[in-house]
Amino acid sequence: MAVYAALFLLVAGVAGVLTVTAESPEVAFENPDYELSSGDTFQVNGAEYVVAEISEVEEGGGGHGGSATTSVVATIEREVAVEESETWANGSTVTVAGDEWRVEITGDDPSAFTLVEVLDRQAILEADDSADNETVQRDDGEYVVVTENGESTLVPADEYFPAPEERSYATGDSFEYSGQSVTVDQVTTEQAVIVWEGTQTNSIEVEQGATVTLGETNLIANFPDASTLTMSSDMEGYEAQLAEIDQFEQYNSGLTRVLFMSLISVVLLLSATFIPSRY
Repeated sequence: MAVYAALFLLVAGVAGVLTVTAESPEVAFENPDYELSSGDTFQVNGAEYVVAEISEVEEGGGGHGGSATTSVVATIEREVAVEESETWANGSTVTVAGDEWRVEITGDDPSAFTLVEVLDRQAILEADDSADNETVQRDDGEYVVVTENGESTLVPADEYFPAPEERSYATGDSFEYSGQSVTVDQVTTEQAVIVWEGTQTNSIEVEQGATVTLGETNLIANFPDASTLTMSSDMEGYEAQLAEIDQFEQYNSGLTRVLFMSLISVVLLLSATFIPSRY
């Protein structure tokens, strides 16, 4: 019994040493296509991307007794051009270059619209010391009361106020609006549509081992540390490393089972020596 027990102890010791001393292989790219940190820009097939952030994210744990784990996540962003548009209804008021304009569309099959300046009549009246601050309505129309040399005169509003400025734009015409150049895309009896080229930020969240598709290129992501992102297009090399890690885990699991079975066998053998003989 002692010999068998010693043999199983030897097997358990060897299995335990191999389990403890074995180093688990990890994914590592020897020559990655990209090695990046937060704020770095890089190009894939002529398109420019930026690593907006690399951060550690806590997962699990909380108030349920489990231990929290952390993982590294990167955010990749790209600015892309998009067409933006705005619709102006016929008769609506829009602000162009800081002034108010009324949209006017005429005709049954229009291809253009007109911006008519909306005069600030109140401001004009208040700026004229000789005119009352309000217009007056008479049976034959609207008037402005103008007082000069102590004498008040009724001036027709259409004559007193300046003629509003008009600007006409046809389909395809361009003009400045909100600090950018816009183009008239479509005009109907009910509305005018203007378009311009804007930018949109597209974001991609990258995790360990994720396949990142940038354009038509597939890249495998890896984080050597909490502040570095490496990406490689060597899919076969990555799969080979995963297979190596899986094989190591199987071997390590087998050695762990051998260790426990050997220890259990030693306990059973030693227990058997204390069983009294029937003879």
